[in-house]
Amino acid sequence: MMTPLIRSPRLWARPVCTSSTTRSPGSARWHGPGTPRPAIVDAQGQVTFPDLPTGVPLGLGLGLVPFDAVEVELPEGSLLAFYTDGLVESRDDDIEVGMHRLGTALSQPEQSLEDLCSSVMETVPAQAASDDVALLLARVHTLKPADIASWDLPTEPAVVSDARHLAAHQLSAWGLEHLVPTTELLISELVTNAIHHGAGPIRLRLIKHQVLTCEVFDSGKCYPRLRHARMADENGRGLFLIAQLSSKWGSRSATGGKLVWADQELPSTL
Repeated sequence: MMTPLIRSPRLWARPVCTSSTTRSPGSARWHGPGTPRPAIVDAQGQVTFPDLPTGVPLGLGLGLVPFDAVEVELPEGSLLAFYTDGLVESRDDDIEVGMHRLGTALSQPEQSLEDLCSSVMETVPAQAASDDVALLLARVHTLKPADIASWDLPTEPAVVSDARHLAAHQLSAWGLEHLVPTTELLISELVTNAIHHGAGPIRLRLIKHQVLTCEVFDSGKCYPRLRHARMADENGRGLFLIAQLSSKWGSRSATGGKLVWADQELPSTL
């Protein structure tokens, strides 16, 4: 159970488990939205703070300012720590002192995420309570190759039918036949949007992890935006359908283009 560990109204931490679902299993693409550098802790307890390109803070730029990204390799079992500057800055010490203190507290990878959160928060100087202090921990679990299926598709409308067939075959191999009808609808909308509003090449990928993720990559830079179609409109309902059929959906930047994805819940027995 992921219950926040609360030390004060302005001081909190939450442990999270996550899986690496980047285009390369075992790696992650990060942006630097004006926040302190994250910490990476390997299985031996070695702590590093990777250099990230500095971007504008989240919420600024109205989506018009691009974020530079860097890809970082993440071995199985790595620990990631994201935090606000209040955790490592104080009136009396340089920020490097605070980052060293954080790294020392994190260099115990054998501890549970809950215990690590407690260990880190206990190192925060008393005066830090005057600033917002937050910590987010995540453990990396790479995906098995057998749980990923990927296909390169031509930018032709006729390929939508082929994409549905490929996905249905893969879901049957995974024992997820009951998800075939919904997945086919999601793929139809995602691939059609990539053809009409994106740019080639197009790549379809299915990922079976805590959920079933269906994602489509294209080389375009135009991100999808949910519209509210009027009764007489012939178009504009695709993303609304995706939102209704999936548990979550969204888009993100990727090397050479963007990814649009949709999740479906899996049975708890898998």
